[in-house]
Amino acid sequence: MSRATSLRLRPMLPRDPHESGRVASTLELFFDLVFVIAVSISAVQLHHALTEGHVGAGALSYLMVFFAIWWAWMNFTWFATSFDTDDWLYRVLTIVQMGGVLVLAAGVVPAFQEHDFRLAILAYVVMRLALVAQWLRASRHTPLRRTALTYAVGVSLVQLLWVLFLLVPDELALPAFIVLALCELAVPVIAERTGTTPWNPHHITERYGLFVLILLGESLLASANAIIEAVGEGEHIGELAFLSSLALVVTAALWWIYFWAPHHTAITSLRGSLTYGYGHIAIFAAAGAFSAGIEAEVDHILGHSSLSAVGASFAYTIPIAVFVLGTWALVIRRHGDAWVNTCVPLGAVLVLIDPVIPVPFALTAVIMIGMVAVLVWRRPAGVEAADEH
Repeated sequence: MSRATSLRLRPMLPRDPHESGRVASTLELFFDLVFVIAVSISAVQLHHALTEGHVGAGALSYLMVFFAIWWAWMNFTWFATSFDTDDWLYRVLTIVQMGGVLVLAAGVVPAFQEHDFRLAILAYVVMRLALVAQWLRASRHTPLRRTALTYAVGVSLVQLLWVLFLLVPDELALPAFIVLALCELAVPVIAERTGTTPWNPHHITERYGLFVLILLGESLLASANAIIEAVGEGEHIGELAFLSSLALVVTAALWWIYFWAPHHTAITSLRGSLTYGYGHIAIFAAAGAFSAGIEAEVDHILGHSSLSAVGASFAYTIPIAVFVLGTWALVIRRHGDAWVNTCVPLGAVLVLIDPVIPVPFALTAVIMIGMVAVLVWRRPAGVEAADEH
């Protein structure tokens, strides 16, 4: 009996990328919920920054924190689709990463309010080193040993750089952050060139879709908060109820647009997978920021905001436009005809400039409904067949 067998461990061999019936595990769903806590706290802090008029600083802090959240989530997701053994050691290392996420969530407030990223970076490094342990374990059994070791070494070196980032002067923090983020993004590109890890297209795209659903749920919570604020304040009930209804319509439209086309066809090659995986940061960040935008509009209606009416409107129209354009570019464009590939990006642009038009949010909802109507009208027959498999 081998030592691994006596410890009740399974060999961490690559999973079959064509495995039928592969769905997200309960551990993966549990993992997502912890990450959404960090996203939710980040969205709340973005909302406060917008309401206080710190638009630039708030948006920058949100993007920096969100990069750490998204990148840690994405790396785990792609590793899991290739090497998930679901034994006790795999689960423990995954839970360690989840613990890092909770600490990262605790570091969001200092990052926004004091530009103190020490706790967030410490938590991020913990998450990443837990993933390094997974790659080292995979390197012992997989024929992709060189790829696994390249990941382990690359991720470890970048974590050392993140620790050194804490010594960087404030005036150089942003350029240093950009350089380190690019280093993170470069690790998979370099590692996959030594040997491509197997991924299950249906499993991966399901994981992305489930995360989008959870993020859109934050927008529904913001919609509910509009009603709660109306009842609590006893004023502006009509405006807030109307805003809540329109937020529901827009959120439903975002869901419809995202899931219109089969996503698994976008990751049939390494280049397509990198584009799909990396490009989703815009979609995820926009989905998280949309809830902050709704809350900012609520504050404006109640007179608790430093933003102008136009500024408060831009707080939600920009995330909507980014979400729609990102989804169109990554997935819809390859399946859409001339009508779809004209109306969807045009609709996103109209939503973006909507704040300069009277009655902005109502018009935004109308534009979103129009985009959905076009997608229903022009839905290719092959899409339904692809969805069934």
